[in-house]
Amino acid sequence: MPSILTIRQLTKTYANGFVALKNIDLDIRKGEIVALLGPNGAGKTTLISAVCGIVTPSSGTITAGGFDTARAYRPARAMIGLVPQELATDAFESVWSTVSFSRGLFGRAPNPAHLEHVLRALSLWDKRKDRIMTLSGGMKRRVMIAKALAHEPSILFLDEPTAGVDVELRRDMWNLVRSLRESGVTIILTTHYIEEAEEMADRVGVIHKGELIVVDDKVALMKKLGRKRLALHLQEPLAAIPAALADWPLALKADGCELHYEFDINAEHTGVPTLLRQLSDLGIPFRDLNTSQSSLEEIFVNLVSDREKGSHL
Repeated sequence: MPSILTIRQLTKTYANGFVALKNIDLDIRKGEIVALLGPNGAGKTTLISAVCGIVTPSSGTITAGGFDTARAYRPARAMIGLVPQELATDAFESVWSTVSFSRGLFGRAPNPAHLEHVLRALSLWDKRKDRIMTLSGGMKRRVMIAKALAHEPSILFLDEPTAGVDVELRRDMWNLVRSLRESGVTIILTTHYIEEAEEMADRVGVIHKGELIVVDDKVALMKKLGRKRLALHLQEPLAAIPAALADWPLALKADGCELHYEFDINAEHTGVPTLLRQLSDLGIPFRDLNTSQSSLEEIFVNLVSDREKGSHL
């Protein structure tokens, strides 16, 4: 499937010398959901701001729907909807007025039916005549989303869209994301809720200190970088790991009642059958066993940790 957003060698260096983005290359396909993960200050918001024209890149190119954002800013920007982290709405305007105005900013003809659909999807229809200043924080967040969708963008950026919002809005938000993706909208989101990325995203990118250190299919990433953990529930607790098992990367848990073994899921020989035979030979019975795979959060932490270690070598 062709890319709807193409980023090449994108850099951003501020006047004080701080390098916020370092040679970012990224292709995003039409209709996919891409989650960008990274610690605070990693460059996620700067990347989004550069694509949306809020920040001027130092070098590199950005193409949205075939339009170069530097040479054809208006048609490129018209394809993009942005829900920023910060709440910035016209406090004295009504919900309907501010959403209608946002649509007009991008040169779109009035379409009350579309605006009604958006407001209903975000549980804002009953609030359409209310001034934004009278709304709760969660409702103001909904208005920001409605503004971003008012001009029917093909690409939607969600910068920490569910940070600090209630459970109901989070549920509505992800239901809306699913329906938008089904209609062909491409969605790029940043989030601190890794479980959301794990559930929703097709691909995951990790940004660290301005560098895009990995972008991959979510399932492939977990398979490639993940590890499995074998947990053996022992019939009798162990005070310590026997010397005969010293060469195995084992750990005692639950007051000696569980023996944990981590292994590479892609290794040709996992060592599990040999370990089980060794336990039998040592007369260490177990009543149950189960395996679990690394979560996306563990993979993310390990990637960033490895990059930090590398930078200090």
